[in-house]
Amino acid sequence: MTRVAMNLLWCVPGVGGSEEYLVRQLSGLAEIEHEYHIDVFAPRGFTLRHPLIAEKYTIIEAPSECLRREQRVLLEHTWLAVRTRDYAIVHHGGGSIPRIGNRNTLLTLHDVQWIDYPQYVRPIKLKYLRNMVPSSLRRASRIAVPSQFVAGTLTKAFGTPAEKIGVVRHGLESHFVNVATPENALRTKFSLGDGPIVVFPAITHPHKNHAFLLELMANGGGAWGDPTLRLVFAGSAGLAEESVRSMIRVLGLSDRVVMPGRVTDADRNGLLSMADALVFPSLYEGFGAPVIEAMRSGTPVICSDQGSLPEVVGTVGRVCALDADEWVHALEDVRIRRDYFIAAGHERSQLFTAALSASDLVTQYDAIASHRKKKS
Repeated sequence: MTRVAMNLLWCVPGVGGSEEYLVRQLSGLAEIEHEYHIDVFAPRGFTLRHPLIAEKYTIIEAPSECLRREQRVLLEHTWLAVRTRDYAIVHHGGGSIPRIGNRNTLLTLHDVQWIDYPQYVRPIKLKYLRNMVPSSLRRASRIAVPSQFVAGTLTKAFGTPAEKIGVVRHGLESHFVNVATPENALRTKFSLGDGPIVVFPAITHPHKNHAFLLELMANGGGAWGDPTLRLVFAGSAGLAEESVRSMIRVLGLSDRVVMPGRVTDADRNGLLSMADALVFPSLYEGFGAPVIEAMRSGTPVICSDQGSLPEVVGTVGRVCALDADEWVHALEDVRIRRDYFIAAGHERSQLFTAALSASDLVTQYDAIASHRKKKS
């Protein structure tokens, strides 16, 4: 079999959706037939965090937890370069390629949000991205992205040839909804009361746009003004965490907005199942995995018309401009036509499975392997 090294040294606790994207591809690769033997190179502790992946693959852990970017970059240019030099393909999943090492590479680039919103990125990281991403795009054998939106951005912003880029959709594992915390337990655990809820599962980074929902809760009419409605922000603390908490206090929403932080998979599934809608007002998404998680869970989706979200949601959810009146009408509409949105969303979610994501990935490996054979 053709040997592939998957570089996941950037997969440290807290990276969120980008880690899920690659881990779910690994799950999908175990479900389909292909000719690749894949070894996973990951930070120390990865095996304990992902025991199901460790059952299916050889995990080669680095001599570091890679919690600092400097540690990870050093290991990629030394330890990883040596350990992967004899592999047919090295798949770098973290958006950059080290300048030293195997040249037969697939680069996964999740998004380039920093182009449109540089103000939301720390200066040191922004400088690193501006230096490494264009260089990595040039040096990669092929580039995998989660959506056509990101592919188009790379061609427009960096002149990357479209034929060098392949879309590898995000996909959910077959067991995704197998475990869900019961509604009564969640209402007690998170003090949700007896009224309706809407859920926004996203880290509190500025581009996620939590402020838009808070203004709707404070000023919106219709269903958003219902004092029994609870808005659940289920996500890790990001760069806008304190700003979001301050806004909740200033607007007097402390009894209507719940912030449990990042929740377990079972709690996430339970919250989605009981919610009137998943609400997703993000200013930028390279894909937006929570919207397909909601579709699979039988939850209507209301999202912004930004980034890749219209591409992913299609016509099975309410894709709205960031206008208060549109979002008021959208919440009322998904309640009235709930059965339609549930059925249509579930059907569309079947286009986003881990097995299909893995098939997309294999297509990219095949293209690199074919090119290597031609050269040899």
